[in-house]
Formats: sequence, C-alpha cells, structure tokens
Amino acid sequence: MAKYVYPAVFTQEDNGQFSVNFPDLESCYTSGDNLQDAIFMSEDILAYVLFDYERDKKVIPVPTHPSEISLEKGEFINFIIADTLDYQKRNNNKSVKKTLTIPEWLNELAISDDINFSQVLQEALLKKVGK
Repeated sequence: MAKYVYPAVFTQEDNGQFSVNFPDLESCYTSGDNLQDAIFMSEDILAYVLFDYERDKKVIPVPTHPSEISLEKGEFINFIIADTLDYQKRNNNKSVKKTLTIPEWLNELAISDDINFSQVLQEALLKKVGK
C-alpha cells in the first residue's frame, strides 16, 4: 500500500458536469456534478483501482507525463492523489476472526489484568507493519 499521484483528464460536459478519465489505468474513470464533486470522485476511484492492482499483484503503471497526453477542446489535466492504505482503512474495515495460541500461564495473567486480546493484537500488528 502506498501513495500515488496520477494525471486525470477532466472534460466539462454540456450540462455542466465533469467527466474524468485516467489514461494510464484501465477502467478508471468517473464523473461529478461539478468540479469539486468530480475531484472528490476521482480521488475515490483512483484509490479503489490502485488498491485493486495492489491486491491482485498487478504491475502499477508509471504515470504519463502531462505533456504526453493529448487533449481535446475543453479538456484539462489535473493531478489526483491516492493513498491506498487510507482507502483500505475507510472501506475494508470488516472484523476478521483469528485463532491464536499462547501459553496458558500468559492467558491467565492477561485475563486477570482485564487485557483486551483483540486490541493488543491490533496494536502489535500495526507496530509490526509500521503503520
């Protein structure tokens, strides 16, 4: 999981809405009712698609330099930022049950101290993965 910056092509439609396309990423496009909405939606779809690439272990393409992107009349380029770890934290937060094995004496000490096993494991895992 990482942070990315990709160029997006914005096109204002006749109805005032904006279409957004990421030329470097297959099936990565969205739209918004206005420019602010289009930027918000483009951040979300970019993070979703890149998270999908990471999860499927696909090669993540190098972003094209804006000077190499052809634009039609009325189009412009804006850079969009995506943080796939942040995206995963917001959208993939379902609890997963895990079974673990610890010595009985440690279990008894932890129970007597009212230690929350799930919380301790989460904190230890976050520290271990450096997030």
